[in-house]
Amino acid sequence: MRKEVFGNLQGLKPSEVRKLERLYYRKVHPNSIITTDLAWEIAELSFSLNRQIGLLINRKGEIDYVIVGTFNQIEIPELKGYRDHIARLKGLRLIHTHLVKNGKGSGLDQDDLIDLAFLRLDLVGALEVNEKGEPGKIYLAHILPHPDFYQAAFSEREDNFFFFFKPLYVWDLKENFLDLIKNLEDEFERVKPLKGIAENEDRAILILVREPGDHYWEERLEELKELSRTAGVNVVGEVVQKRSSLDPRYVIGKGKLLEVMILAMRNRANLLIFDRELSPSQVRALNEATDLRVIDRTQLILDIFAQRARSREGKIQVEMAQLRYALPRLRAKDDAFSRLTGGIGGRGPGETKLEIDRRRIKERLAKLQRELEKISQERELRRRRRKKLNYKVVALIGYTNAGKTTLLNTLAKSKYLAEDKLFATLDPVTKAVRTPNGNIFLLTDTVGFIRDLPEELKKAFKATLEELYNADLLLHLIDISHPDWENHILSVETILEEMELLNYPRLMVFNKIDKLREKPEYSPSLLERILKQYQGIGISALKGENLENLLLKIEELLFQTPVLTSHHEDILLDTLWGG
Repeated sequence: MRKEVFGNLQGLKPSEVRKLERLYYRKVHPNSIITTDLAWEIAELSFSLNRQIGLLINRKGEIDYVIVGTFNQIEIPELKGYRDHIARLKGLRLIHTHLVKNGKGSGLDQDDLIDLAFLRLDLVGALEVNEKGEPGKIYLAHILPHPDFYQAAFSEREDNFFFFFKPLYVWDLKENFLDLIKNLEDEFERVKPLKGIAENEDRAILILVREPGDHYWEERLEELKELSRTAGVNVVGEVVQKRSSLDPRYVIGKGKLLEVMILAMRNRANLLIFDRELSPSQVRALNEATDLRVIDRTQLILDIFAQRARSREGKIQVEMAQLRYALPRLRAKDDAFSRLTGGIGGRGPGETKLEIDRRRIKERLAKLQRELEKISQERELRRRRRKKLNYKVVALIGYTNAGKTTLLNTLAKSKYLAEDKLFATLDPVTKAVRTPNGNIFLLTDTVGFIRDLPEELKKAFKATLEELYNADLLLHLIDISHPDWENHILSVETILEEMELLNYPRLMVFNKIDKLREKPEYSPSLLERILKQYQGIGISALKGENLENLLLKIEELLFQTPVLTSHHEDILLDTLWGG
C-alpha cells in the first residue's frame, strides 16, 4: 500500500517522490537506533534533493512517517493514534538529516529539542550529511526523567532536561535502543513526586512572568499557590520567567515552554495555571503546543467561586461571571470549556453551531440578569425595612483571608464557615452585635477582595457589594502577619476607589497580631508605629484579643445617642439576632 510523504514536496520530480515512498519499506532492527544502510540512503537522498529528510520510526523498527523539509529545517506533521499520556513517551524516534554547508555542520538545535519535548519523542537524532553526500556523525539526545538519572554517565552537554550522547558515526553506535527506552520509561514510572494523588486529580504547574521592576513577584506566586490550594489543585511545579515583554503567542518564550513540558512529564502534570489573564488565542496556542489543559488566574478564581457559592444569588453571580468569561473564548479548543463548546468546529456547519452556542449563552445571561435584579429588589426591601428601625450598619471589607468571617463569628457568637483559605465567604451575611454600652449595630460580612479582581467578577458581584453603599462604617480588616499586607491595603483601596467608596467612613483594623508576634522581625514599637500611621486598632479575631476596644471605637464612631429604645431593640433581636 502506497504511503504518503509529508512536508515540502514542491518542485520534486515523481521519480524523487517514489524514492522517498520506498523508505516506508525499509525496517530497522528493534535494538538499533538506525542502521548504516538506512543512514547512507537518507544521506544520499537529502544531498540530491538539497533538503532535510526525517524519519519517524516506531519501536518495532517500522518507519511510520517520511518527512521532507527545507535546507534548514523540517516540520513534523500532526501525530495521530499514538500514546497521549503526559507521563509516557510517544513510542516514536525522529532521525533527520542536517546538511553541511561550507564545511560547517551542526548538531541538535533548539527546534530539535522543542520537538523532542513537545511531542514526547523517545529520541531525536540529527545525522550530518557532508558535501559529498556521505553520512557524517549522528547527534542524539533524549529527555532526562530527572536531573540525576545519569550520575555516573558522560553527557556531551551539561543540561538538566536532556541527555546528549557523544557524537559518533552510525556504524560505531553500540546503544541497545529497546533497553534504553525501557530504562527511561521505568524511571518515569518510578519518579512520582506526589504518590497519594490519584491519576484523575489536577496536578498543576504554576507559571509566572516577572516583568522588570516587579519586586513583589514572590508574593504573587505565593498567592497563586494559595488560590490553587483553595481550588483543590495539587501544585507539582513552578516556573518563573523574567521578560521585558510577553510572547504574543505563548506568553513565555519557547525555551521556557520546553522546560515546562519536561517538568510536566516528570511530575505527571495535567494542568498549566498562568498568573495573568490569557487571550483566547494564547489559550488555544498553549493547549495545542503542550496537549495540557491551560487556565489563567481569572478562571481559577471563577472556579473557586463556583465551588463556594451556596445561596441562589451567589450561584447566579458565579454562573454569569463564567458565561461572560467563556463567551469570547468559544473558539478555544480547551477542555475547561467543554461544557459550553462541546465539539465546536471551524467553518461551515461549525460556524452555525458556534452561533447557536453564543445565542444560548446570551439568552441564559439575560435570564440570570432578570433573576438577579429580582433578588436585588428583595434585598433593597430588606434594607428599607432595616432603615426604618434606625439601625447602624458596619460592613467588613478586606483582602481575602484577612479573617473577616472569624471576626463576625467572634463578635456575633455565630458559626459561619471560616477557613484558612481564600474566598471562604462568598454570600453576604448580616448579624446583630451588641457593644459594651448596650448599643446594637449590624455587622455585614462581604466577599474578600483580591488584587486585579477579574472584571467579570466585579460586574457579577455588584449586588453583593451593594451592601457597602448602605454602610455607616467600613471596617477594613488587614492580616498584619502577611508579608505583603501593605500591598493588600493598596489593592482594597483601589477597588474602593473604583466603586466610589474611598470617602466613606473607614476604620483600619489590623488582625492576627498574635501571629505577628511569632515572627522574628516583630517588635512592640513596630506594631505601635503601624497602628499610629494608619490610625488603626490591633486585634486577634481568633483569640478574642482587644475586641472590647474595637467595639468601643466602633461605638464612638457610630452612635450619637447612647442606647436604642427597648422597642427598637426587641424588633432587631427578633429579626436579626437569630440570622
